[in-house]
Amino acid sequence: MRVSMMPVASPSLVRKAPAMILDPGSPLYMRWFYLPRLLPWLIPFFLNLSPSRLGPITEVLSQVTFDCNDQHMALAKGTAAERHLTRGELVTLYGQEDDYRSDRLTIEIRRKFGFEPRCIGRNELREREPNLGPAYTFATVFDDYTWLTSPGDYVANLFAHYCAQGGTFIRGKVVDLTQGPMPSVTLDGGETFKADKITLTASVWSGPLAKKLGVKVKVTAERGYHLALNNPAFTAPQPYMVTDAKVVVTPMQNQLRGAGIVEFAGIDDPAREELVALIRKAFRRLYPSLNIDEMESWMGLRPTTPDSMPVLGEARGAPNVLHAYGGQHIGLTIGLKLGRLVAELAGGRTPNANLVPYSPDRF
Repeated sequence: MRVSMMPVASPSLVRKAPAMILDPGSPLYMRWFYLPRLLPWLIPFFLNLSPSRLGPITEVLSQVTFDCNDQHMALAKGTAAERHLTRGELVTLYGQEDDYRSDRLTIEIRRKFGFEPRCIGRNELREREPNLGPAYTFATVFDDYTWLTSPGDYVANLFAHYCAQGGTFIRGKVVDLTQGPMPSVTLDGGETFKADKITLTASVWSGPLAKKLGVKVKVTAERGYHLALNNPAFTAPQPYMVTDAKVVVTPMQNQLRGAGIVEFAGIDDPAREELVALIRKAFRRLYPSLNIDEMESWMGLRPTTPDSMPVLGEARGAPNVLHAYGGQHIGLTIGLKLGRLVAELAGGRTPNANLVPYSPDRF
């Protein structure tokens, strides 16, 4: 989790993005009819694809990732969620050593924040795991990595603990949101709730709701695909970042899950089977001997900003509504830190952090 300060918008993407978008077999995919609607987001996204922007962005992201392991351990301790947290290594796989060495900027940035991986070759990879396919001859190993063996159960257990402590929950579709001395939320049935402070944390739907407040944020759905192999004959000893496929393969509770792909499309557009097939292909390269015929897949909407940074805090001209969304690939990773920061703001306390870079007004 702690190595997740690298933004979606990275300089290495400058060279690769045009070719990747045109390649149907690439992990970066765009539905062309969606391009006119995406342009207001896409233009500043590409402006952030520069070495001069990478440093400041990673600095900001590091502030919400540096203690994420401890944040999760502390919140889950003593609850049923605790059993789903596992600590170990993260292994990043490359076809050859030059593939790793060529991304010098990423190496330098991670080194700046104290992440110096151990490098291993094909022989050690085979010793660690004989099932690994021949496509990967070089890897880096990061220690002190934390992952979830069942993200759904983890969140459900935390929610159950919240309810057991007296927390309440109302399910409904929000149709209106107002700011002011006593902001309000209106549901589609007409029921209205007022409070001293309201937190807007509605993933990719946060943008349209913020617009009702007169706040124009840039957040889009960066669609990601997941493929889970149930009860595999064998599993990975730890998570793998498979660099050529841009897929993370994670051992989970009775599952081996692959997650990746970046697709720019509408929120309600159906998932594409050919993108699921890319993850299936990555599994076959990683584990040629593993039977992967029986899998289940799903697609999720990752709320992403053009600068890869979350939106956090109160907007000028829209008092008492706190924004907390835009976690892109690391939403679950940084969710607890954002929650603690927004709780301090809601309680009238001053967080021990510079929140200016996260401001909803930055767009």
